[in-house]
Amino acid sequence: MIAFLRGRLLEKHPNRLIVDVQGVGYDVHVPVSTFYGLGEPGSDVALRIHTHVREDALSLFGFGSARELELFELLIAISGVGPRLALAVLSGIEPAELVRAVQQGDVKRLTAIPGVGRKTAERIGLELRDRLPAPTEGEAALAAAARPAEQLRADLLSALLNLGYHRPLAEQALDRALAAAGEGASFERVLKQALRELAR
Repeated sequence: MIAFLRGRLLEKHPNRLIVDVQGVGYDVHVPVSTFYGLGEPGSDVALRIHTHVREDALSLFGFGSARELELFELLIAISGVGPRLALAVLSGIEPAELVRAVQQGDVKRLTAIPGVGRKTAERIGLELRDRLPAPTEGEAALAAAARPAEQLRADLLSALLNLGYHRPLAEQALDRALAAAGEGASFERVLKQALRELAR
């Protein structure tokens, strides 16, 4: 099995590379995040590789970081998620954001990725939640920064539901109210705005 390639970048396309390793050209599929982290053709390249073997094909999937490779292998272990879809997921969302979306059960964020339907998003969230690797320092900092805003939204939604509003309507009104109020708005201010949205 090929686990690592170091060579010269011969060709570069948004989802595919050809890497020249001592005269042998390897065709490697990559996510967009890895593509943008590479130099121009002719430059040196080092990739972590997942070798995917099927009866009719042997495909190489390359990643610029161990984190991306780890998430890719967790994704393809999910029933119904093949390597192409896993690559599309990693192309559509940053690793740190994917970890956060899974931890928070944010199906809406996952379905925003092209090719990911609601059922697949729910399956990803359910199956990855307890298997995610420990967050990196950057991911932990990102999560800490997002926590106050998420807590405010959760508290506001709870208040609207307790007032008798249906969840879908409450969530829509809340999203509009939060967008209108801007960052750092108080609970009372956003709640009043949400109630105005619901009264329209």
